Amino acid sequence: MKTLKQQLLGACQNYVVERERTVNQTISSHQKALSSETKSSAGDKHETGRAMLQLEMEKAGQQLTAIDQMKSVLAKIKLKDKHTHVKLGSLVTTDQNNYFLAISSGEILIENQKYYAISSASPIGQLLLGKKVGDEIVFNKSMVILEVF
Repeated sequence: MKTLKQQLLGACQNYVVERERTVNQTISSHQKALSSETKSSAGDKHETGRAMLQLEMEKAGQQLTAIDQMKSVLAKIKLKDKHTHVKLGSLVTTDQNNYFLAISSGEILIENQKYYAISSASPIGQLLLGKKVGDEIVFNKSMVILEVF
């Protein structure tokens, strides 16, 4: 199971790297746009454009903060730990789906098997935390935990 968890962790890390690259490209693009904006005779239009770019830059800054938080969460995951109860870094198999408690990066396909990378702060993550094999949770429908790695 260790190699599967390594693949899942790697997929989450790739997700973070890709998001960071996209946000940095957006910031770079906005910085270029801000520096190339010239004062025109339509002053109000110019100021509105600059204000919109500033807002987009602030949003991108918030996204970078969220990315740093994701990196921090991923750094805390210890793959060597044996899990009897669900916690950060656990791979949980239920009778419905497979979950990897790390960050919310969505569906990951490994060897034609679907896994959902979820945050422990997400609603389903909160339900899973602390549970063990045989426990049942209800999230839209009832699920029984079959395995915890």
